[in-house]
Amino acid sequence: MPQPAIPRPALILPTMTDFAPLSPARRSAWVVGDRVPPPQGRFELQQVLVANGQFTQWRALDRRGQRPVTIRQWAVAPPPAAAALERWLEAAERATHLNHAFIVPVLEADVLARQPYIVHEQMLGPTLAEHLARQGRCTPHDAVALVVDLLDALEAAHGAGVVHGRVDLDHVAMDPQRHARLLGLGWHAPALAAGEASASAADDVRSAARVLVHLLTGSPWVGAAEAGRALPAVLIDALDEGLRTLLQRALGLDGAAPFAGATELRDALRAWAAPASAPTAASNATLDFLLRRMRHKSDFPALSDSVTRIQRVAHSEDDSISDLTHEILKDVALTHKLLRLVNSVHYAHAGRGTISTVSRAVSLVGFNAVRNMAMSLVLLDHMQDKAHADQMREEFLRSMMAGSVAAELCGPGQGAEEAFIGAMFQNLGRMLCSFYFPEEAQEVRRILAGGRLDGGEEAAAVQVLGLGFEDLGTGVARVWGLPESLQRCMRKPLGSPAQRPPEQGVERLRWVALAANEVADILLHSDPARLEERMQGVGTRYSRTLALSPAAIAEAALRARHKLVSLAETLELRVPPGTPAARLLQLPPPADGDAAVPEDALAPHELGIGEVQPLPAVLASQAGGAVSVAQVNELLSAGVQDVTNAMVDTFALNDVLRMILETMFRALGFRRMVFCLRDARTEVLVGRFGLGEGSDAAVRAMRVPLKVPGDLFAAVCLRAADTLINDATDPRIHARLPEWYRTGLNAPSFLLLPLQLKGQTFALIYADQSVAGGIVVDDKALGLLRTLRNQAVMAFRQAG
Repeated sequence: MPQPAIPRPALILPTMTDFAPLSPARRSAWVVGDRVPPPQGRFELQQVLVANGQFTQWRALDRRGQRPVTIRQWAVAPPPAAAALERWLEAAERATHLNHAFIVPVLEADVLARQPYIVHEQMLGPTLAEHLARQGRCTPHDAVALVVDLLDALEAAHGAGVVHGRVDLDHVAMDPQRHARLLGLGWHAPALAAGEASASAADDVRSAARVLVHLLTGSPWVGAAEAGRALPAVLIDALDEGLRTLLQRALGLDGAAPFAGATELRDALRAWAAPASAPTAASNATLDFLLRRMRHKSDFPALSDSVTRIQRVAHSEDDSISDLTHEILKDVALTHKLLRLVNSVHYAHAGRGTISTVSRAVSLVGFNAVRNMAMSLVLLDHMQDKAHADQMREEFLRSMMAGSVAAELCGPGQGAEEAFIGAMFQNLGRMLCSFYFPEEAQEVRRILAGGRLDGGEEAAAVQVLGLGFEDLGTGVARVWGLPESLQRCMRKPLGSPAQRPPEQGVERLRWVALAANEVADILLHSDPARLEERMQGVGTRYSRTLALSPAAIAEAALRARHKLVSLAETLELRVPPGTPAARLLQLPPPADGDAAVPEDALAPHELGIGEVQPLPAVLASQAGGAVSVAQVNELLSAGVQDVTNAMVDTFALNDVLRMILETMFRALGFRRMVFCLRDARTEVLVGRFGLGEGSDAAVRAMRVPLKVPGDLFAAVCLRAADTLINDATDPRIHARLPEWYRTGLNAPSFLLLPLQLKGQTFALIYADQSVAGGIVVDDKALGLLRTLRNQAVMAFRQAG
């Protein structure tokens, strides 16, 4: 049976080939009846979506951008509406310049033959009205998350002088990531043309509050007068006092001053959502049921006990190395794995020889770092499931990747250890589900893969478990007695990343943890061909929030990947080839800056404990005499003690650095040494001072561009690897030496000791000899050299 034709509006509107933007000088031409300019043919009409007496709406193709768009054109406006339409046109044009994650972009707006039209990017996803009809009313956290996105969008629009005027469920869509996106900016043109009063930013904010009520109750807000100036009973029963109070104020029900704007209401809703200790009665009942199921598994009580004991020690008022050491030593397997980890390449720079005791590990690596390692190993050890081993290893590696990225994004002394544990524990709910409820976890993954549910993983978890992964994780964290700050960090912040860095503290850690988890998901699931593009996207999105450039975020992710690979090797975590977890452990090919220095070529020259040859019985000194092995170590040890004593009181940084270089120079008889420091403007390590034969010329010659293709020195600094090139005349090595080195220093044997702060090389100690094979260090000497180098790093930290 043929379908009835869609009725045409009374006015015959122009075809798509008539659409052509007017120049600024001719925007009022429609008022005086001037002819419209020739058509440009940018858009290709594909389907009529709506046709009535007010407007026609098409699905179309933007030939210029090769993307689907939606075009709405209104009927001819009467001449008296000219001024109102001009105001609309100015606002609509401002909307075309908006670029926001939660706003469906406006591509073009103009007036053609007295008919206003507007072109939007097509939104792929249901409107909130369709979502509500399909799945019913939202949980408080889901509803607030959507409205926070909406308020984010309104903040950007109002900041650009654009008011929406029709904020409701039909004008907000949901994208595949379960974020709300505002559409329909500029659609209130008919109201202006009809002489209606224009809407205000305050109207939009009140409308957003009404959207929240609609999502929570499943019914539209009927207005204060009809509602008796009270919230519906279903809300009074279902919401906690904090959210009720916010809604009453937003709707003007409590007599308090209204929210000043979208920003204030958004921040208030975010603050409500941040605490981990505000579950609803329904979620508490579901959590209790899931906890009962977990307790029937023999391992859950032991896991809970281990986590609780370590956290209790780590957050007691009288933290001590002995207490943490005692708790770790109770578990023999945990002790062995932890010592293997602290002696791995990842932590080699922190060691002074092999670390053989837990107390020494805590002392050298740090209290919080050992706490984090212990927590990670506890989760790994207790969540072993032979039937689902591959999936559990993937979940563990994903969590560790997120934690490592978060620590790198913060840098030492900036909450790195707290960021690590917060980012890792954002995955706790998913990890618990994968281990204790593997069938349900598989069903969640099946729903996501099949695209059978609007929204993301949280919505799928709610459908399968009755509780989202986030609520499951924070619920168990409460049972374990984890700190409130950690529970808050486990809750993902709502809305788009802020345009300025949040204040230090939990809020900043929440954004760092969220960004780190997004990076981990990209690395785990992205097609390698799109990886760089997606990493650039996340870097751009979080750049202002984290106060880091996209390049710095990418570099932090790369450093974290290297550390994860080292950790997996140390813990013997094997994953099947071709799986997402295997992709996570596959390092990218060298960047252009390292293309000429493959890792395999440099690896044999990296210094590691146990991999260096013993010192000869005597070592020639620059004074013309000989130094015994015992004297070498004695001189280095005495230098370590001298530097330690010098740093107890107020000290001059340059004096300490010179003491360190002099100790190395005298003990090992180098020909010359140079200390290089990074110039922040040029990203070049430049010589600052030196010792020995021809050191003045060497200082002037030392210029190590950190990102120059083919530079062996830059590759060493990127890897932060202590490196000994004992025969620079080897053709393979000589070909990779930069021109500035060959013409300025050109030593046949040299040692490089990079210095790092916040995960980046900021200085370099260079030492050379006049003959190939002229530099020899044994294990003990190498450990003492590294101690001196680490004292230099500490001196910079203390000097600020």
